[in-house]
Amino acid sequence: MFDAGLLERLPSVRGVYRENVSLADLTWFRVGGPAQVLFKPKDAEDLADFIKHKPADVSVSIIGVGSNLLIRDGGIPGVVIRLPAAFGKISVDSDAHQVTAGAFALDTRIAQTAAEAGIGHLAFFAGIPGTIGGALRMNAGAHGQETKNVLLSGKVINSLGEILTVEAPAFGHSYRHCDLPSDWLFIEATFQGTPSTVATQSAAIAKIRAQRDATQPTKTKTGGSTFKNPPGHSAWKCIDAAGMRGAQVGDAQVSTKHCNFMINTDKASAHDLETLGETIRKRVFETQGVLLDWEIKRVGQHLDGTSVDVFQPS
Repeated sequence: MFDAGLLERLPSVRGVYRENVSLADLTWFRVGGPAQVLFKPKDAEDLADFIKHKPADVSVSIIGVGSNLLIRDGGIPGVVIRLPAAFGKISVDSDAHQVTAGAFALDTRIAQTAAEAGIGHLAFFAGIPGTIGGALRMNAGAHGQETKNVLLSGKVINSLGEILTVEAPAFGHSYRHCDLPSDWLFIEATFQGTPSTVATQSAAIAKIRAQRDATQPTKTKTGGSTFKNPPGHSAWKCIDAAGMRGAQVGDAQVSTKHCNFMINTDKASAHDLETLGETIRKRVFETQGVLLDWEIKRVGQHLDGTSVDVFQPS
């Protein structure tokens, strides 16, 4: 499946390398093949040294808690970085109403930590599944707010292995997009909140969580929102109008609760889920002339002898 000998070519690190590690249990869909090499760095400096000294031809991927991610059945070649708990620390500056969080911190923990400190304007993070690293990369948002609205600055590791502080405007955030190079790794971010009270923010979070549980398949194996909202449209309405609510490919299904979510009902493969997604894109375009763009990140390679037909309008 993978070329042999990669581990011997990698630089010495203080963290841990492991070969041929299954990634399925690290994703919300619970599907996908292995990592050729999985690397858990000790700290930011260890990660930066790895980037600085790794062979130029070795590809690098990074995964958080595996939401909004579909790993293909053939796995991911090269090195997959999985950040450890040390990258999930959160600190609060109550006087400045700011929260600083590591890239592996859960978005929901940002909301909760801010609420407990009486800091407002960050409760929307309670509605975003994933980590701060993912929120920075895709300008994650919910309930009318986006990451860019509250971001002050972030720390990144560039492709040369340098740790840099980047101010918010340089991220170039737009709808589910970031201008920073795709091979830059996010390690920390600072967010600006507003003065509030614990009671007000706790109530806001409770409302967001209740709404999410009522409208989304939160208790299933899902990857979150499958497609971005096209300009002037809601993705779920387009999917529903195309008659795709409840549609299935193998054990992959369009959720009947919220049809911009795909779910793994039992033993779906990544191939099943990606095929279902491309089928949705085809049907929506054929029925409404609207082209859906994936929000879920699809990574890795297909199993030998398999492929997915990617829909392209003629």
